[in-house]
Amino acid sequence: MNSEITVKTAIITGAGRGIGAEIALRLAGDGFNVALNDLNADALAETAAKCREQGVAAECFPADVSKHDECEAMIKKIKERFGTIDVLVNNAGITRDGLLARMSEENYDLVIAVNQKSVFNMMKHCSAVMIKQRSGNIINVSSVAGLHGNAGQFNYSASKAAVIGMTKSAAKELGARGITVNAVAPGFIQTPMTDALTEEQKQAILNLISMKRYGTVDEIAGVVSFLASKDASYVTGQTIEISGGLTM
Repeated sequence: MNSEITVKTAIITGAGRGIGAEIALRLAGDGFNVALNDLNADALAETAAKCREQGVAAECFPADVSKHDECEAMIKKIKERFGTIDVLVNNAGITRDGLLARMSEENYDLVIAVNQKSVFNMMKHCSAVMIKQRSGNIINVSSVAGLHGNAGQFNYSASKAAVIGMTKSAAKELGARGITVNAVAPGFIQTPMTDALTEEQKQAILNLISMKRYGTVDEIAGVVSFLASKDASYVTGQTIEISGGLTM
């Protein structure tokens, strides 16, 4: 491993489990020091321990990324700890599914706060650091629901569609400063959530997917790894759908 001064730093929100944890492990394997965020401290510690096995520094920064002031304080701590912020992965997200006619204002506002406002909070404070560095990569985790909508996910689809618009706007603002901003839009990914579906539900979903299988968390992490690398240095403002041909 290079000396700590030359090692780059990646921040991953929602890194306690699932896609976020896998992205953290992949970036650690790529040689990044990782700053890990989640509200679940126990899960976060487990991810950090696995990242350290890759020979990099991994620190936990529990915070509610839907809160502007908590993000500001966290970014300051990360900058003080690692010196640079080179990659930001906005992965934190929740669902509170329900039909529009039955959806409560509380569940709408909560999903927007966690899935969308967090992206504003983190991008605002991290981009300030990256602008001074004149370099950085921001990767936002959206969803196919943000591209095409999904019945029963009015709030979730709204939040993920907004993330795509925010990605494009930030890419236009930050490109001249050497900062790339991209999004990934996963489709149906093999997680405990999909494991809980009935066989009938699983088959109905598979019938829509060209590749006739669910994606895996490491397939999402691989695309994020590319967007965080020098190989993607001329890629910005893009949304890469990772869905096995769900919406061709």
